[in-house]
Amino acid sequence: MSDRAAIPLEHGHSREEIRQRLGSEPGGSYLRDWVYGGIDGAVTTFAVAAGVAGASLSSRVVLILGCANLLADGFSMAVANYAGTKSEIEQYQRLLAIEHKHIAAVPEGEREEIRQIFEKMGFGGADLERAVDTICADKGRWARTMVFEEYGVSPLIRSPVRAALSTFAAFAIFGSIPLAPYLAGGGLVASAIATSMAFLLIGSFKSRWSVRSAWTSALETLAIGGIAAALAYAAGHVLAAILS
Repeated sequence: MSDRAAIPLEHGHSREEIRQRLGSEPGGSYLRDWVYGGIDGAVTTFAVAAGVAGASLSSRVVLILGCANLLADGFSMAVANYAGTKSEIEQYQRLLAIEHKHIAAVPEGEREEIRQIFEKMGFGGADLERAVDTICADKGRWARTMVFEEYGVSPLIRSPVRAALSTFAAFAIFGSIPLAPYLAGGGLVASAIATSMAFLLIGSFKSRWSVRSAWTSALETLAIGGIAAALAYAAGHVLAAILS
C-alpha cells in the first residue's frame, strides 16, 4: 500500500461519490453561532457572579442577576444575530439586483469585466473567450459570478431564525453553568471551576472545525473567559469600595 493510500481522507473521490456530494444542497453552518453564544453566555453570567462576589454581595443576588442576564442578554444576542444574518442576505440580494441591472444596461461592459476577471485567473486566448461565453450565456450565472468576484460576497445559505435560535440556545445552556453551583449551595470557587470546564468544553468542541489541537483551542477559550471574569471581579471590588 502506498503512503498516499494510507492517508485518512474526509470523503471519497470515486465518480459516484463526487456526483452525489456536488449534487446535494449545501447546508449552512451554525458553528459560529453556537461558539459565540456559548462563550458569551458563560463569560457574561460568570462575570455577574464574579462582580457580585467582588462587591461582597449575597449568593441570592448572584442568582437573581444571573437569571436576568440569561434571559435579557441571551435574547438580545439572538435578536442581533437574526438582524445581522438577515442583513447579509439582503446585501447579497441588493448586489445581485445591481448586477442584473448593469448586465441589461451595459452588457458589453459587464462582459469585459468577466473577461478581465478570468484573465487574472490565468485564462488566455481561445480558452478565455470560451470561459467568457460560458459564463455570459446564462444571466443568472453571470450576475452571481460578478457579485462574488467583484464584491467578494457569496450567497448566504444560513437561516436567520436558526442562527438566532442557535445563539440563544448556546447562551442559555452554557450561561447556566456558572449559576448551577450556587443552586447547589456552592460559591464563587465552585462556579469558577464549573465555568472553566465549560470554556474548555467549548474550545475543544470548536477545534473539530479547526487545524489547531483541542487543547490549544480549549486553553485559548479558557484564557479569554478568565480575563473577562477577572475584569468583572476587579470592577465589582473597586465599585464596592468607592460606593461604600
